[in-house]
Amino acid sequence: MLQLPALPPLALYIHLPWCLKKCPYCDFNSHEMPASELPEQRYLDALMADLEVALPLVWGRQVHSIFIGGGTPSLFSPDGIARLLSDVRARLKLTADCEITLEANPGTFERDRFKAFRAAGVTRLSVGVQSFNDTHLRALGRVHDSGQAIAAVQEAAQSFETFNIDLMYALPGQTIEQLQADVAQAMALAPPHLSIYHLTIEPNTYFAKFPPVIPHEDLAYTMLDRITEMTAAAGMERYEISAYAKPGHRCWHNYNYWQFGDYLGIGAGAHSKLSFPHRVVRQVRYREPRLYMDNALAGRAIAQDEEVARNELAFEFMLNALRLRDGFALQDFIDRTGLPLSAIEQPLQEAVRKGLVERDLARVRPTLRGFDFLSDLQGLFLA
Repeated sequence: MLQLPALPPLALYIHLPWCLKKCPYCDFNSHEMPASELPEQRYLDALMADLEVALPLVWGRQVHSIFIGGGTPSLFSPDGIARLLSDVRARLKLTADCEITLEANPGTFERDRFKAFRAAGVTRLSVGVQSFNDTHLRALGRVHDSGQAIAAVQEAAQSFETFNIDLMYALPGQTIEQLQADVAQAMALAPPHLSIYHLTIEPNTYFAKFPPVIPHEDLAYTMLDRITEMTAAAGMERYEISAYAKPGHRCWHNYNYWQFGDYLGIGAGAHSKLSFPHRVVRQVRYREPRLYMDNALAGRAIAQDEEVARNELAFEFMLNALRLRDGFALQDFIDRTGLPLSAIEQPLQEAVRKGLVERDLARVRPTLRGFDFLSDLQGLFLA
């Protein structure tokens, strides 16, 4: 049996599963729906029914961050988001500085809408730009163009103290010059935070059935080097494998995931990871929105509920923590897995020998080489 000396910080994830159009690369739980047909009130009712049943699992714990993801959560009305957040506050104790992030799509952007989300209680906007190049936006199936993307980011900067731009690289037919133009445009908008992801072809997507021609691996590495150089020149630090931030603007919600913190996920297909003094459990909600709403309103939103096996905890911890430039404190490994350091000593020595991590008495950090070959490094810790 595990013995966790203390429970990690707790976050809340809320999934709003609808989009105007499904992107060909997307393997998230998202479903096409015209904005006029959204079952907004019924879905909000289902979310609260879901949360009510989950409350005993997190009783007495404070919530440090809320992330409203999707889908395209900005399809929901500002009144709907205001209702959602006030209903959450009535049931959970939020910290005074609780970070509340909403994902927004430039294709659903109207002037003043972002201000209304801010008034509803959202403190951080994450704008899904993906590219500022119209040809690439069309190839990615996005519903916005570069002009709308720039306008949306400018509005986010006016309405929020902190915000994030989401970009992708290694896009179909993308050259190094086009990538540099994308990053230069992003930097010109002075975001406090940038998330930038390598386009990957995921199973069960349109791109998996009809694969586009994407840049060779060597070119993708060169692109990543340029991204890191250009963001550093703009005063941004690469604190996680895909995340760059100005001082004081790290995304707390994601940082908690990477530190193997806890999160309660509500909404269609949402995942939870929750710690108790003697075990760690994972849950998954029903995936299909209608099925989710029916089940949540009947008090049974959870489709899967299982304890994480003791021999999987070390790998799960390392899978997350090694994504961070600062790595992790050895004490956090003990506190969050309930395991002794001997559980990772052998692969840790191997990682040091291969030059993938550096360690001292208190911390383990991936080296630059470890960052470049992250999946090799994580693989050393597989049970």
